[in-house]
Amino acid sequence: MFDEGVIKFNCEWIQSKAPFETEIKEINRLRDELYELGFIGVYPDGVGFGNLSIRLSNKKGFLITGTQTGGIKTLNHEHYTRVTEYDIEKNFIRCEGPIKASSESLTHATIYDLDTTIGAVVHVHHEFLWQQLMDQLPTTDKKVPYGTPEVAREVRRIYQQTDLKKRKIFVMGGHEHGIVTFGTNLDEAKSILFHYSKAKVKNGFI
Repeated sequence: MFDEGVIKFNCEWIQSKAPFETEIKEINRLRDELYELGFIGVYPDGVGFGNLSIRLSNKKGFLITGTQTGGIKTLNHEHYTRVTEYDIEKNFIRCEGPIKASSESLTHATIYDLDTTIGAVVHVHHEFLWQQLMDQLPTTDKKVPYGTPEVAREVRRIYQQTDLKKRKIFVMGGHEHGIVTFGTNLDEAKSILFHYSKAKVKNGFI
């Protein structure tokens, strides 16, 4: 059974109107493509996977897809929320919007804290690619589960001890099928993911 989609942090959710229509359209352009390719979706048990976020320029925090939205083909403004505050060591997230933030929000927050030039984070699932890239690229400890302060610390560790800063992609060793890319914007995060997909996946997957 997949340990997926469960919020493990303390979440202070402030219900409010849907945020930032323009930014949502920007994220959805890529999300729709990733959904069609199977990088975002839903497992047979009904649990969704995959999420995206962007740093909000001149605004506090980041905009992220909401929890349990992976299985929805096309998202709208009701499926996004803004993370306004977080404390990784205290395992705490505050979000504002019509839905709670993704269960991977702590990981996204950690990545944005690594470098102020990082403007987008893409978390996808792909079994074959995950298996092929495991330990070939920066990989978090297989004993560390997703969505926890421990995995946040793991992301910091591999950023400091590997070439993650240059590659901008890592494998989530303790999160089945999970792969994360990031970049200055969504286009860069996408291009990195597709580069490794084309290098590893055969039979015309992409």
